[in-house]
Amino acid sequence: MRIDDPGDAAVPARRRPAPTSKDVARVAGVSQSTVSYVMSGKRPISEATRRLVLDAIAELTYEPHAGARALAGHRTKVVGLMMPLHDAESAGGLMEFAEEIAIQARRRDHDVLMLTADEGPSALARVQRRAMCDAVVIMQVITDDPRVATAREVDLPVILIGVPADRDGLHCIDVDFESAAELLVDELADASAREIAVLGWAQEWDDAGANFIPRFRASAAARAAARGVALRWVGAPHTRGGVEAFLDAVLDPDGGAHPGLLTVQSPHHVGAALQQRGLLPGRDLDLVSLCTDAEAERQPVPLTAVSTQPRCVSAEAMAWLFDLLDGDAPAELRLVPARLTRRASVRPIKENRP
Repeated sequence: MRIDDPGDAAVPARRRPAPTSKDVARVAGVSQSTVSYVMSGKRPISEATRRLVLDAIAELTYEPHAGARALAGHRTKVVGLMMPLHDAESAGGLMEFAEEIAIQARRRDHDVLMLTADEGPSALARVQRRAMCDAVVIMQVITDDPRVATAREVDLPVILIGVPADRDGLHCIDVDFESAAELLVDELADASAREIAVLGWAQEWDDAGANFIPRFRASAAARAAARGVALRWVGAPHTRGGVEAFLDAVLDPDGGAHPGLLTVQSPHHVGAALQQRGLLPGRDLDLVSLCTDAEAERQPVPLTAVSTQPRCVSAEAMAWLFDLLDGDAPAELRLVPARLTRRASVRPIKENRP
C-alpha cells in the first residue's frame, strides 16, 4: 500500500460503495455467475451452494436490483409461515391451520418454511433480504401487531390471519367472529334461555391483544340485549380448576333452572366437570361452544357448535396468496362465514318452555 493511499479503513462508512454481486461471490467463494443463478433461478443450484450465497448476501446486506429479483423464473417455491409457538396449548390450537397451509402449498408444488421464533418484524425483513420464500402467511395477529408496518413495506405478498386495528393496505382473513357470537346466543335464546353464562378466554389472551375477543364479546352482548337475555361473561383459565370455578359461580346450587352455557375453549373440561356433577348437556341444561367440529364431535355429548374452521380459513388464505403471486388483488378484509351445527347438547325447545 502506498503512503498516500488511505485504504478502505480511512474511507467514511457513508461513502463506501454498496456491495455488489462480485462481493457476494468473493465472500461465498463461488463465481459471480453462480450468484446470478441463485438470484434468478435460471439454473439448478445445490442447496449447500445456495446457502453459501444467501449467507453472504445477509452478511454484506446486499440488496439486488429490483429488476434482477423480478427476472422470469425467479421463485423459491417456498411459502413462509410465521406462527409463534408460546406454549403447548396454543401450538395445539394452531396445528390444523398449519397442516392445511402445508397441504395447500404442496398441491401447488411449494414447500413451507416455519418461522416459529419470536422475532417479530425482523423475521419478515430477513426472509425477504435472503430470498428465502416467495410469500408469507402471518398467524396470531393481534390488535396492535408490531409486524403490520413491516408487512406493508416488504416486497413480498403477505396474508394476515386475523384483524389488526389498522388494516389499511393489508390482506386480512379471519372467521366472522361477530356472526359466530350471534349464532350461539340465538341458539340458546331459541331454547328459552333467560340467562347465558359465557366461559370466556383466559385473561392472558385479553392482555396479549387477541383481536377476536373484543369482536366476539361485543357481538354476543349486543345480540343478548336484542333478544332480552341476560349475559354473564366469565374469563377463567381453561384448566379443569378454572372450569370448576366457572361452574361453581354460574350454576344454581339448589338444582333449579340453570343458565344456558357457552364456552369458547376447552369444551372437554366443561363436559367432564358437568358429568362429575351429574349434569348432562342436552338433558339437564343447554351447552353450546365455539370450537372445531372435531372437538365438538368427540365430546361424550356431541356439542352444538360454531366451528372455528381452521382448514377453511387456511385454504382460502392460500388460494388468495397464490392469486397475489400470479398478479394483483385488492387489499381487503375477508371473513369466512360462521356456521352452526346442531348436535345433542341443547334440549329440544319444548322441554325448555316455562
